[in-house]
Amino acid sequence: MQFAAAILYETGGPLAIERVQIGELKTSDVLVKVHASGLCHTDLEVIRGTLKAPLPIVLGHEGAGVVEAVGNGVTGVKPGDHVVCSWNPNCGHCFYCIQDLPILCEAYARNSSRGQLMDGCTRLSCNGAKLHHHILVSSHAEYCVVPEAGAIPVSKDIPLDRACLIGCGVMTGVGAVARVAKVSPGSSVAVFGCGAVGLNVIQGACLVQASPIVAIDVDDRKLEIANQFGATSTVNPTRDDAVDSVRNLTAGRGADYSFDAAGNEKCLQQALEAVRPGGWIVILGKVNFDSYVSLRFGSLIGEKQITRSSYGGARPSRDFPLLAQYYLEGKLKLDELISQRIPLAEINNGFAAMKKGEGVRTVITFPS
Repeated sequence: MQFAAAILYETGGPLAIERVQIGELKTSDVLVKVHASGLCHTDLEVIRGTLKAPLPIVLGHEGAGVVEAVGNGVTGVKPGDHVVCSWNPNCGHCFYCIQDLPILCEAYARNSSRGQLMDGCTRLSCNGAKLHHHILVSSHAEYCVVPEAGAIPVSKDIPLDRACLIGCGVMTGVGAVARVAKVSPGSSVAVFGCGAVGLNVIQGACLVQASPIVAIDVDDRKLEIANQFGATSTVNPTRDDAVDSVRNLTAGRGADYSFDAAGNEKCLQQALEAVRPGGWIVILGKVNFDSYVSLRFGSLIGEKQITRSSYGGARPSRDFPLLAQYYLEGKLKLDELISQRIPLAEINNGFAAMKKGEGVRTVITFPS
């Protein structure tokens, strides 16, 4: 079959919308007719070349749609099911999966970096030339093929343009609070950076009844949105000292939990300074993979617990349906994350807006 997809041919270049082909489905494959796909900073990192990926590649990893067909070994989903794609399917039996660290699955790590699916092969081509998969999803396309473990059924009641957000930004932020740090009710939380991930940290903190929840960002527009998502206080560090502000709101001690969702060295240092002795720092933001980060050693003193989280401790088969249900019950904000909906043909405009820091999430929508 043939369908339209956004292909990156060279670092820094625009995405080309072309007709691509998909081969015969293999045993564990799930073919998804994509209804919505969110633009994520990880996509932008590949475009810029700060995240290395084999080219040419079909980008997109925050997708949702309807199962079109399945391989003959698939038992967990069937045609017609509504699914959210997970960019971190795992084998379940390698060293790291057995250690309860599926995010580090050896088969995933090996093949994802090569632009392949879990079996070490690709399924996509354009004019006879092989195309690579973007972290096992490639959802900036009318269809995508994912492993069975990467197609997670959710309620058909949740609109798919909201459901797609669960697959990356929502899971990463909410999960960092609930699954990784395991923030307890009444704990104080500081969130550095109020983009898509930071806002989901904030609403994750609300879900677990943390208080106070302090949002820090240099953009007043994002701080206004942070208030809507449940921040009890906001700080713009261009006007007020972020660390002092957090301490003043926490009896001088600092926050029980500090989350760096900004992705720059300065904010990481502030997140370390703002947490109390014995508190937790969860690093969500990313700098260039080849960059060295310098930190004031004194900010590490005091039995602080520092952890890095990429996917919020996700167990997609458990967490995605739960997050979808939270949305349907009015406990989770998804509509408010979407700044604009665009067709696939406007994807380069969507990334141009992202580069300027405009909006929270742009979602590509496809005709049903």
